[in-house]
Amino acid sequence: MPVDIRIKRIYEPPQADDGARVLVDRLWPRGLRKEAAALTVWHKDAAPSSTLRRWFGHDPARWQAFRAHYRAELDANAEALAPLRELARAGPLTLLYGARDNVHNHAVVLAEYLREHLEADDES
Repeated sequence: MPVDIRIKRIYEPPQADDGARVLVDRLWPRGLRKEAAALTVWHKDAAPSSTLRRWFGHDPARWQAFRAHYRAELDANAEALAPLRELARAGPLTLLYGARDNVHNHAVVLAEYLREHLEADDES
């Protein structure tokens, strides 16, 4: 059964079909009250390291290198992703991020990574 992992900017209003809403940023988004976020959980450990985040700076020219480095961090931190895997197996999972760029952000990479690994788990 395919997993339902979505990504959404945290500033977008919550929807009934979001399922588990997980903020995957290391820093709390500016100007957002915690109550308004309607989070299931804030999972900082799934975010890129502060060093990688600062280096990337949401520069599209660094996107491919960022993806490779972030995936390497995820490989090295597999235990931190266990809660996300469980939530994804239980139903819809919406990964929330604060970046303005909806194409070049870590949630895109994280969603791809989770889908690949959950599908591989299902095949074995």
